[in-house]
Amino acid sequence: MIRGWLVVTLATGCIDAIAPEVGPLQSSGEATCNADTDPGTIVPYADVQQLFDDRCTRCHRPGGEGVQDSGLDLTSYDVLLAGGTRSVATIAIPGEPCASVLFQKLTEAPPFGARMPRGDRNLSTAELQLVHDWISEGALAP
Repeated sequence: MIRGWLVVTLATGCIDAIAPEVGPLQSSGEATCNADTDPGTIVPYADVQQLFDDRCTRCHRPGGEGVQDSGLDLTSYDVLLAGGTRSVATIAIPGEPCASVLFQKLTEAPPFGARMPRGDRNLSTAELQLVHDWISEGALAP
């Protein structure tokens, strides 16, 4: 029995000795995920609101299905930042789009529920980038 333990211990030690030098552990990529993709261009909230008006407020408006289901109203800056029933203050965390429920719900793997907008109406890469960068820049008011 001891012989088996000794072989495993020696083998493990040998494997460690021949393992490549890979350097220190890197961060999870959160800083990269949250970085503004176009730091030279400020995204005005009016552009984000226009996107919501075009793609989201059909449901996420007072009396709409989205507000009834989630409590999230996207018709103005103030009601957006109030969040929905589950998202509340995490809807748009200034400087942290990847931790913001708003951005997560628009991407392929939302933290809960379905990806938005529902159906095959997913946002384009440019539209996702617009929301991402607006939050990355601080989710500034109009």
